[in-house]
Amino acid sequence: MPGLFQQIQAGKLWDFHGGVHPPGRKQQTSQKPIAVLPLPDRLYIPLRQHIGVAGQLLVRQGEHVLKGQALTSADNSMAVPVHAPTSGTVLSIGPHTSAHPSALPELTLVLAPDGLDTWREREPLHLANCDKMTLLNRIQDSGIAGMGGAGFPTHLKSGVSQPVDYLIINAVECEPYISADDLLMQEAATTIVKGIDILCQLLNPKAVLIGIEDDKPIAASAMMAACSQREQYYVRTVPTKYPSGGEKQLIQLLTNKEVPNGRRPIDIGIVMHNVGTAFAVAQAVLDDQPLISRIVTVAGDTLSQPQNVLALLGTPVSDLLNHCGFQPQPSQRIIMGGPMMGFTLPDLAVPVVKTTNCILAPTAEELPAAANETDCIRCSACADACPASLLPQQLLWYSKAKDSEKLAEYNLADCIECGACAYVCPSEIPLVQYYRVAKADIRDQQREALKAEQAKARFEARNERLEREKQQRQQRNQELAAARQQQQLASGANTAVADALARIKAKQDQAATVTADSDKAAIQAERELKKQQAREYQQQKAAQQTGTDAAAAAETSTSTAAESKASAVAAAIARAKAKKAAQSSEAAPAAEPEQTAPATDPAQVATAASAPAADPRKAAIAAAIARAKAKHHAADGTDNDSSAADTPAPAADPRKAAIAAAIARAKAKQQAAGETDNDSSTADTPAPADTSAPDDTLMQSAPSAPAEDPRKAAIAAAIARAKARKQADSENS
Repeated sequence: MPGLFQQIQAGKLWDFHGGVHPPGRKQQTSQKPIAVLPLPDRLYIPLRQHIGVAGQLLVRQGEHVLKGQALTSADNSMAVPVHAPTSGTVLSIGPHTSAHPSALPELTLVLAPDGLDTWREREPLHLANCDKMTLLNRIQDSGIAGMGGAGFPTHLKSGVSQPVDYLIINAVECEPYISADDLLMQEAATTIVKGIDILCQLLNPKAVLIGIEDDKPIAASAMMAACSQREQYYVRTVPTKYPSGGEKQLIQLLTNKEVPNGRRPIDIGIVMHNVGTAFAVAQAVLDDQPLISRIVTVAGDTLSQPQNVLALLGTPVSDLLNHCGFQPQPSQRIIMGGPMMGFTLPDLAVPVVKTTNCILAPTAEELPAAANETDCIRCSACADACPASLLPQQLLWYSKAKDSEKLAEYNLADCIECGACAYVCPSEIPLVQYYRVAKADIRDQQREALKAEQAKARFEARNERLEREKQQRQQRNQELAAARQQQQLASGANTAVADALARIKAKQDQAATVTADSDKAAIQAERELKKQQAREYQQQKAAQQTGTDAAAAAETSTSTAAESKASAVAAAIARAKAKKAAQSSEAAPAAEPEQTAPATDPAQVATAASAPAADPRKAAIAAAIARAKAKHHAADGTDNDSSAADTPAPAADPRKAAIAAAIARAKAKQQAAGETDNDSSTADTPAPADTSAPDDTLMQSAPSAPAEDPRKAAIAAAIARAKARKQADSENS
């Protein structure tokens, strides 16, 4: 069985799925020569006329330019410059209605021709002396993009690095009415073949396949004659069927290869160019003529002279129609492109661009407007006609639902928007319009997703940079610290610094400890002071009560002084009370173990007050308070009213002092009674015999009382005796 290349050499052709056969209607233009359009009054030159980005503007408003002069520069690979179609003056640069189905305004240069048509200096290239890069630069600088409708930059498609098996020249031109490529092949077949030679020098393919529909016999004969000297150039006439001019469909027709989903023809070793592109490449390389004009088919029943016209790029559509005898009708439609893939123009000022191949001005009977859309009847005619083997019905549903995932699953990207599905639809559903809108939405989503990814990449790169800088700073700081430490160790200063730091830390710890101890001592001192005040209050209250009892006893003894027996009873009562008071005073220290000594001694009070205090100022205050209280008690014991002379020296316990004073007065009265009554046999004075022992006991207990000063006690006793004598004398008198 012969291989694929042998079958291609033998002229075998294949077929593709689907397709339709609309009426051609090419005869009214294909039988007439190409007409040259006169210079228009204004040329509207969009700065971007291809797939990609616009170049950098090189001219300013009011500047005069020459024919073929570059108006923009190609500053990146996806940029293709535009050139001045003729010499003239730049009137303005601003937005203008674009040659696009959306009719959105694009940045456009308005040129006023001067009528001289003066060329810039041109420098043709010699193929024998040109390398591949020189040719590619000339193609790009000449502003050549695909002229079959897509507008992809030619230098990119011709500069691929993958090996190429077949270079296919698309001359099918399958859409009705359009005959621009047909006339071009009839009149410039030799130039087209020269352009193919240049493309072969760039791509080095194994064979060149030129596909022409069988309804163009004159063009096919012209191309065969031009290629007669090239052994690897094969001209193939294919059956007339729409859309056999599609890229993937023509590849399948000529090579029986299918381009995988989401892939490009170069992935299977094939590159395809339009016949008009090959012609433009030849003019750019051999004549240094950039792409400034192209052949446009102007057809329709509203035209008196439909024909193919060589028009400068930027020529308004109205000038082409007027040149061909346009006779508009009510509700007239003007279509740019063919009846299957073209779009209606909103304004006749839309200019001719690099991808414009046809302008239609049909009547309403010739090309009726689309009827009202009705519900799909699920006849599957659209699926049968689809050349890409898609499911148009499902794509319609998901397009209306804006389900991008399902649209991708059903391969919406493979749709070539040929319009075959809409052409056969009995429900008049504009399927292609739905697909175009869905594709635009998907492109917007992809653009936004790309922006989000780029923003995320920038954010992550920034974080990585900041983290890297942080690590570098830390590493640098560590290195500097290590260097300083090493330098300090070398100079011997490290020990002094460490000692100083240790001393500072020790001082801080000591200060913290002292502060804590001071706070604790202050709390304890305040607590002891409150306890001392409570004890003093209780002692003063008990002393007042004891003094009252002693005064009552004294009054009783005075009233019965004449009777010794009453005095003895009073003394006994006084002694009992003194014992009771002594017992209560001894029980009070046992109940309060904190009080270890009487509080009447100022030195002891000062010591007790200053012992728990750590703050010298608080200790001094407590000692002063203790001394003041001691002085107050002493003053109360020595300087009092007339009865104060009966009180002994100030004692630690006021109750004991009162008891001692009462005992002293009782003894004084007894002595006075003994001196006045000399009769030892009197039975009424048993007191000395009965009370000698108790008196001794009381006298022994009196010195044992904790008196603060013995001299004061002796003085108090003498005063008591003097008072007793004075009282006895008064009674005797």
